[in-house]
Amino acid sequence: MILILDFGSQTTHLIGRRIRDIGSEVKIILPEEAIDFIKSHRNKVSGIILSGGPASIYEKDSPQVSKRIFSFNLPILGICYGWQLMAHYLGGKVVKGKAEYGPAKLRLLSNSVLFSGIKKKEFAVWMSHGDEVVKLPPGFRYLASTAAVKSAAAENSQKKLFGLQFHPEVRHSQYGEKLLANFVTKVCREKLSQRTIKIKEIIQEIKREVESEGKEAKVVGGASGGIDSTVAGILTAKAIGKRFLPLFCDNGLMRKEAKENVVEIFKKFGSVNVKVLNCRQKFFRSLKGVVDPEEKRKIIGRLYVDFFEKEAKKTEGVKFLLQGTIYSDAIESKGSKHASKIKSHHNVGGLPEKMNLRLLEPLRNFYKDEVRKIGRKLGLPKEVIQTQPFPGPGYAIRILGEVNKKRAEKERLADEIVMDVLKKHGWYEKVFQSFAVLTGARSTAVKGDARLYGEVVAVRIYGSSDIMTANWTHLPYEVLQEISSRIVSEVPDVSRVVYDITTKPPATMEWE
Repeated sequence: MILILDFGSQTTHLIGRRIRDIGSEVKIILPEEAIDFIKSHRNKVSGIILSGGPASIYEKDSPQVSKRIFSFNLPILGICYGWQLMAHYLGGKVVKGKAEYGPAKLRLLSNSVLFSGIKKKEFAVWMSHGDEVVKLPPGFRYLASTAAVKSAAAENSQKKLFGLQFHPEVRHSQYGEKLLANFVTKVCREKLSQRTIKIKEIIQEIKREVESEGKEAKVVGGASGGIDSTVAGILTAKAIGKRFLPLFCDNGLMRKEAKENVVEIFKKFGSVNVKVLNCRQKFFRSLKGVVDPEEKRKIIGRLYVDFFEKEAKKTEGVKFLLQGTIYSDAIESKGSKHASKIKSHHNVGGLPEKMNLRLLEPLRNFYKDEVRKIGRKLGLPKEVIQTQPFPGPGYAIRILGEVNKKRAEKERLADEIVMDVLKKHGWYEKVFQSFAVLTGARSTAVKGDARLYGEVVAVRIYGSSDIMTANWTHLPYEVLQEISSRIVSEVPDVSRVVYDITTKPPATMEWE
């Protein structure tokens, strides 16, 4: 197996996924567990990957691993923080350098087994760092650099130690999977076997977990119309039948057609009826005067749970609350010990500490593209599988500032215009996600020869596969022009439209 030490990177689990896709067994553990684990599994571990992380190696309480990790003579690949930690331990020098977030051009300097089979001397990689290695440890040599970082890749070939400042695990790093495959197969000599997602096993695991609370245990779950909650719900319906009770919370913060779509899909593919709850008044009243995004998320998370728990009390035997949590939700809400909390997703960090129901999260270890694969295997229609992600808190986190009925309707209209124009020009299925944001900022405009001091609407459209990284979409100017013209003309009190051209990292997908 390949052992991954988790120093808190947002993409640690993604490294594991890439290694599994290559065909190797993977184990992700905390760095403080490494020595004991290697001792007890010495004949199984063929290589080690040190993940990235949000800390600096010089910070107090930054995650560390025992230097004895280098005494086992195992191949080690350090990525970002993992490379900096390796260099520091072995006699190199790490300093706060020129920060890089997003795409960079990597230039190969020397041949290496790590870059075997890559013919290009320059290609794109994805960066996310503030520190850098400015002096290599003894025995290391430079393999590649970028315009900002000389030690973008280095190795000690004799000891099979490698360091990468960029992230090969993300899709936006060209040849990243090839680099990881070279490490796994050519350096670690791993024996490979193909990994497949088995729907039957997921369904059996759901049934096993639910019935651990009793053969007649029931599950309630929020059905929002998004791909994650839909796939989680259909899987659960197939596992326990009508003991699954899907609920749609009509809170005024969802897309217009969401309710009808949810009812139809669950009836057709899960053979269960969705109960629609009227939640609008309670949601808007609870969000009145709230402007902090974390507070919004937590309020919405509590409200969902309150509504679902009240419904659960009406039915005997309900033990679980189903959530469509996927891995990107979990890790952004600080899903591992050393990870940095980015935002509280309502179905992870936004949940209250004390709940009367156990959480059921069958998709927690899957990425968005994997969830879509599961949806295809379930036979869900293309329009459901390709539905763009929609946040659990709905329009509330696309409205910067206070959320009320008037602003929710304004956001819905702007959002519908973005969707309509993209579909008209054949771009909707080419992008990962697209939406409008009410920024709360105001600017001067002239409408009908009269002055307007109106709100600025931002449009965000980007491509991604697993939500861990993203790049803004280079739309044709005429498409952007049509989106802008329609929003300014059709949405009340809008002065201008701006286009968000920020990658992830450093930006997150949603603005809040």
